[in-house]
Amino acid sequence: MANQTKADRAKIFMPFDAVKGFREALAEKERIIVPKTELSEERKEELDRRLRMIHTGDIITVVYFHDGEYVKLTGMVSKFNPAGRTLSIVNTMIPLDDIRELENSAEDNF
Repeated sequence: MANQTKADRAKIFMPFDAVKGFREALAEKERIIVPKTELSEERKEELDRRLRMIHTGDIITVVYFHDGEYVKLTGMVSKFNPAGRTLSIVNTMIPLDDIRELENSAEDNF
């Protein structure tokens, strides 16, 4: 026991996970999968108008569909590719077709 390192001793106090992956499985079970909603033509036009006002460096909030759920993300636009139909907020690339809501904090009358 005298040769035991600090790392080995620290393992004694780590949380015990009797069934590996059980916590992750519970978290996945609690997640509610929702279908992607179809936007009205009016809403699509409004989003298109807002997208045309975005510039690299803007701080925006986006609600988008990802992996069976809607995610809200706020951050700085690092890349906007209208031709490729993608928007990147920091390191997260979002297809424009998955965006449901968009707010630009830099624009007062957005």
